[in-house]
Amino acid sequence: MSAAGPSTSARTRHSRRRSRATFTSVLGELLLTAGVLVLLFVAWQMWIGDIIIGAQSNNAGNAVSQSWEQQPAPEPPPVVENDDGATWFEPPVLPHPAPGETFAQLRIPRFGDDYNVAIAGGTTRPITLDNGWIGVYDQSVMPGEVGNFSVAGHRTTWGAPLNRMDKLHVDDAIVVETQEGWYTYRFRTLEYVQPNEVDVLLDVPQVPGAATGERYLTLTACSPLYSLAERIVGYAVFEGFQPRAEGAPDSMASVDQVASPSL
Repeated sequence: MSAAGPSTSARTRHSRRRSRATFTSVLGELLLTAGVLVLLFVAWQMWIGDIIIGAQSNNAGNAVSQSWEQQPAPEPPPVVENDDGATWFEPPVLPHPAPGETFAQLRIPRFGDDYNVAIAGGTTRPITLDNGWIGVYDQSVMPGEVGNFSVAGHRTTWGAPLNRMDKLHVDDAIVVETQEGWYTYRFRTLEYVQPNEVDVLLDVPQVPGAATGERYLTLTACSPLYSLAERIVGYAVFEGFQPRAEGAPDSMASVDQVASPSL
């Protein structure tokens, strides 16, 4: 047998066994792992979390609606008649909610029969909006009152309750459900404004000092998606109030649904 040294393959294996991790290689692996974790967190925060939180919010809202349905119906409000002989129920005046106090549910049939999001006082993130709720501005009137019932909500994160706001159609129903009954508004138009353009919250939106006697609803959210650069604003006008004793109004009927956000 030859007395020659170890074979090339043996030397290669020995060399591989002696390799040592360097600071640069360890740092690179750590950065790669951190990058993957960040991407997973962003995916959760922007998409997966919204789907899960949104479904939980709708389930909770539907439970509230069912509990109201099972309770004795409140006494209907007075019926009002105008000069033309038309009659309607005078909308009950609700007290303004405290920050974080839920009092109603937002129902938008265009977003699906299961869309059912709590409405609460205030528009701060930690107290109201980051619970996935719709928040009522401090200066807002209440549903059905003359003036502007103005609210805010997230379009991304925390369930994104107003994510599909830009998909509303003219005359779509926007319904505020309370224990007393349903306040129906009809969607009219959208616009995009700068964050400092707060005239959209006036009693007559964008018209300082005006008094029309009309009843409006204004939805506000950030725009574009994942940005705070602008605000998307949706306007609706009041159609009527249906007391719970009369059953759900026709405005709650199903329409072609706008698809929910997906991955």
